[in-house]
Amino acid sequence: MSLPNPILAERVATDHLPPTRSKILLVDDDKDDRFLTQKSLESKNCEVVSATSVTEALKQIATQRFDVLITDLHMPGAGDGFALVTAMRHSQPEALTLVVSDFPDVQKAMAAILLQADEILVKPFDVEQLPMLINKRTLTPKPSPTPAKENVASILDRDVAITIQRWLSRVEQVAELNSLSLTMKQRTEYLPEMMRNITARLRADRTIEAVENPSPAAVAHGQLRCRQGYTAPLMVQESRMLQVCIFETIERNLATVDFTAVMPDIMIIADEVDAQLKQSIGSFLTMERGGAALASSA
Repeated sequence: MSLPNPILAERVATDHLPPTRSKILLVDDDKDDRFLTQKSLESKNCEVVSATSVTEALKQIATQRFDVLITDLHMPGAGDGFALVTAMRHSQPEALTLVVSDFPDVQKAMAAILLQADEILVKPFDVEQLPMLINKRTLTPKPSPTPAKENVASILDRDVAITIQRWLSRVEQVAELNSLSLTMKQRTEYLPEMMRNITARLRADRTIEAVENPSPAAVAHGQLRCRQGYTAPLMVQESRMLQVCIFETIERNLATVDFTAVMPDIMIIADEVDAQLKQSIGSFLTMERGGAALASSA
C-alpha cells in the first residue's frame, strides 16, 4: 500500500484544507494494511474504529455514528464491502463511503461500486494521501436526492443483519442474558428465518390477529433455548427486545418508508412476533417437561 496512485493524487490536490476530526470505521481483514491505514489516519487527527469482518463492522454501524466508512471489497466469511456500503447508506446516509479493491477488472469494479460508494481506491494506493481525500470529500456537502418510497417488508429484509446486530447489543447489556456463555451464532441461529417469517406475513396476510401460521423456526428456537439454559421469562425479554429493534429499524428509515401502510404493518409485526413467541414458549415448556419427567423416572 505504499505506491502512489496518480488518479488519487489528482483528486486530493488541494491546498490548506481546514482540519476536521473525522470518526472513521476501517474494515480490512489484512492485519498489515489495516495497521498502516489506521496509523496514517490517526496521525492526521482522525478517530479510527477498526473491524476485521463484515459481521463485526455491521455491529459497529448499528451501535455507533461514523463520518466515514473505509472497507476492503473482498472480505472472508459472509458478506463483503458491498453489504457494508449498503448498510451505511441506509442507516447513516451522510457518511462518506470509500471502498478499497484490488479487483482485476478495475472498470467493472468501479461501475458496480460507484452505484453506492462515494469513491473507489484501487490497490496499491498511497495511504498518506487518504486523510486529505477524506477531508476534501467531507467538506463537500452530499446532494440530497429524493429517496424512493419502500414498504416495511422491504426495509426489514434489507436491514435484517443490522437489526439483529442491534438486538445482540441489547442482549449484551442484560446481565442475566449475557451470563449465558453463547457464541453469536448460538444466540441468533433462528433469528434470520424468524425475521423472514415476519416479512412474509407482511406481504401475504394483511389480517391483524390472523390464524396462527406454524413456524418451524420458532419451535426449533424454543427447543434450542431450553438446551441452552434459558428460562421462559428470559425468552419473553429477548422477544420484546427484538420487537423494539424491528421498530427502531423502521424509525431509522422514516425518510423512505411508505406511510400509507405503516400503522397496520406495525400491528401485524407485533402480532407475528407474539405468535412466534407463543410457539417458541410452547416447544420450550414441552421439552422442559420431558426433561423433568426423564429425571424423575431415573
